[in-house]
Amino acid sequence: MELKLTPQQLLVYNGSDRSKPLYVALKGCIYDVTKSVLLYGLGGSYNMFAGKDASRALAKMSKNVSDITSSLVGLSKKEISVLNDWEKKFQAKYPIVGRVV
Repeated sequence: MELKLTPQQLLVYNGSDRSKPLYVALKGCIYDVTKSVLLYGLGGSYNMFAGKDASRALAKMSKNVSDITSSLVGLSKKEISVLNDWEKKFQAKYPIVGRVV
């Protein structure tokens, strides 16, 4: 069964409740990144992406809070290419559990 979560519902999976899985969305697909808890869990170097759609931030190779959004508006071809590379990495490593609606 595929989850359909709003951005607000996705926030629940940000690592603050250790009984819940860790989710990161990319281009609207939600990935279960729980197996990389050291990266995405509390205190992890990528925790700011947990519970959010990190598409823009990953495209720009940015950890700025203002870039942690699903918006792809204004990205360069190079940034879109970087995002597509991230998408391939996520698809190879993490299961897709749903979509952001």
